Amino acid sequence: MLQLTRPIAFIDLETTGVSLSTDRIVEIAVIKLLPDGSRQVKRKLLNPQMPIPKVTSDIHGITDEMVKDAPTFKQAANEIKVFIEGCDLGGYNSNRFDIPILMEEFLRVGIDVDLSKRKMVDVQHIFYTMEPRTLTAAYKFFCEKELVDAHSAEADVSATIDVFLAQLKKYENLGNTVESVLSAIGEEKIVDYARRFSFDDKGVEIFNFGKFKGRSVAEVLKAEPQYYDWMMRGDFPLHTKQKLTEIFNRTLLKNN
Repeated sequence: MLQLTRPIAFIDLETTGVSLSTDRIVEIAVIKLLPDGSRQVKRKLLNPQMPIPKVTSDIHGITDEMVKDAPTFKQAANEIKVFIEGCDLGGYNSNRFDIPILMEEFLRVGIDVDLSKRKMVDVQHIFYTMEPRTLTAAYKFFCEKELVDAHSAEADVSATIDVFLAQLKKYENLGNTVESVLSAIGEEKIVDYARRFSFDDKGVEIFNFGKFKGRSVAEVLKAEPQYYDWMMRGDFPLHTKQKLTEIFNRTLLKNN
């Protein structure tokens, strides 16, 4: 049985596409598991204020017509922030998709959500560590059921929770707390949600892409400050630019 010291909010998003910097949320579903074992559910359609490509609508079934009267993320942002306040976060591929896009949306409307003290449990990471599969296969493997309404946000996030709880039963080494799970599979330390930067084995921020991949961000910015300007003008997620600015400012302080 899962033991929680604080709530954990499992999140699933449906979006206009997969770009962290340019795409928008059209549906969010959050199921919050409380320490007493109860659940709280929040689901909202959101108007992305941009057309939903047909190829994307064909996947999740959400069309422009369905969201034309829905609130924008800006209108719903405070409600969502309050609902996940004080919670650890979970989901399926959430560390690399759902949470980064959600944080981009918050930053875009000027709302700061600090995740530095939150634990993030990515059920896909557990699954890929133990049994590499998709969510549909994971649900069939662990729960012995067929996943109905796949790509419906609420159905997907509910299935994710079922898989997570089944994983705790199957793999005893995972324990039954958020801390024990992350201890067993490894807790990723991230610089920016889009993973344009990472840490080296000494805890120094390094580039994770491009011609400077593997090199210290601070050292590159010190030697070639124009690279900062190029990135700030480029099509990079807001959180990446925020972290880049923090490193850049820190580098300037060291030089003064």
